[in-house]
Formats: sequence, C-alpha cells, structure tokens
Amino acid sequence: MSVPELAPRSALDPAIAARLKRTPDGLVAAIVREHGSGDVLMLAWMDDEALHRTLTTGRATYYSRSRREYWVKGATSGHHQYVRSVALDCDGDALLLTVDQVGAACHTGTHTCFTDDLPVTLPRTDTA
Repeated sequence: MSVPELAPRSALDPAIAARLKRTPDGLVAAIVREHGSGDVLMLAWMDDEALHRTLTTGRATYYSRSRREYWVKGATSGHHQYVRSVALDCDGDALLLTVDQVGAACHTGTHTCFTDDLPVTLPRTDTA
C-alpha cells in the first residue's frame, strides 16, 4: 500500500529532492540523535514535504505511516525537537537529524526509543 500524496507539489528544493532515494511508499528513514549527548533517540519517516517543513521551520516534522498524516514532534506531547542540522547519507536513503530534545523522545515516555538491548555473542579473541 502506498502513501497518499498529501502534498503533491512539495516546495522541497529540487536539488535535494533529486538526491533522495525513497522507499516504494515515497519515504526516507530519518534517524534522530540528540545534539548534546549524541544519543540516538528515534527513527521516523519523512517524505519530501515533511523534509521541507523540517528544513524551513526548524521543527522536526515526520510522516506517520499508520495515521497517514504529518506530525510535528511535540505538538501534542510537549516533547519538542528543535533541529540543529540535517544530513543526507552517501546513498541518499537516510537522513540524520541532530536535535535539541525537550522531554522524552519516545512515545513510551523514555529518553530514547532504543532501550531494549539484545544479546550479542562475541567471537573469542584469544588464540591460545
């Protein structure tokens, strides 16, 4: 199922839009990290319009795949993200937002969405 075009004529700079490699739904992954701590806070999704809004307002704006609508982080929760910088990865298929986070980043109320560590079996390093 594809994302409906809510903003078919996004004002995103065409040079930036041309560099994006989107999913079949027209989305790009947005990884969010905190400016002060460097903590990875969350992963969200953006389309051209969400990226345009983020770049022009300084407020992190995402596209909700489940609700099929745009949302500004903190608009309902009060846990705002003020954007310091946005970088595009070398392949054009992911964005890195660096933000000043006010309150919890995760909808569960935690500072970061990455709280569940998984077990990793490391290879032995001894040669004896």
